[in-house]
Amino acid sequence: MQRTTRRIGVVAGAAAAAFGLTVGPASAVPSTVWTVTPSPASFTATNASNIVLTATIPMTCTTSGASGTMQSATGNPATVAHINTMTFGTSASPCTSVLGNVTTVSVTPWTVVAQDYTASTGVTRGYVGNVKADVTAGACRFTVTGKASATYTNATGVLAVNSVAGDLAVSSSPAPVNCGTVVTTATRPTFRGNYAVKVAGTSTVPTIVGSNP
Repeated sequence: MQRTTRRIGVVAGAAAAAFGLTVGPASAVPSTVWTVTPSPASFTATNASNIVLTATIPMTCTTSGASGTMQSATGNPATVAHINTMTFGTSASPCTSVLGNVTTVSVTPWTVVAQDYTASTGVTRGYVGNVKADVTAGACRFTVTGKASATYTNATGVLAVNSVAGDLAVSSSPAPVNCGTVVTTATRPTFRGNYAVKVAGTSTVPTIVGSNP
């Protein structure tokens, strides 16, 4: 009987390993109190690297910026900032693609939502939410909606946007126009790039700290 029990235990352990299941300590309780410093306050953000929007084809912006307000919050997830303006490219430095210059008109407000905080690194994980933007690349026009996964690092003040396939979608209302099969409602766009965030009018980097009192 002991041998049978041991054999069952071995089989169960192997099955758990095969499915990526391990026995260990319970995961940390998610943060529910988000302390933003300063709060409330206005912020500005400028791209620290090229911003790449991809909807089958890459669209590269060498200039991008945002502004809005930030505030402490409670809950999980919790909205810690509202992006009231979001720009991609300028008339002097437009975003580009193989289809031609790209114009992106953001429909704001967007949000910055916090979900997880790692105290040892000062990194908050979450997403940029309520994303909506009307994109024109050459003759092709389409609307992108959804969210974009992101992290914010207190030490650097960098909001790193790194959406994954499925975060964003191409709207069916309005549907893409003059895009052929290049951009359709089945296309899953991505939005990637780093933004340096500052308290408006200063060189101060804001911080976000999550806790669970």
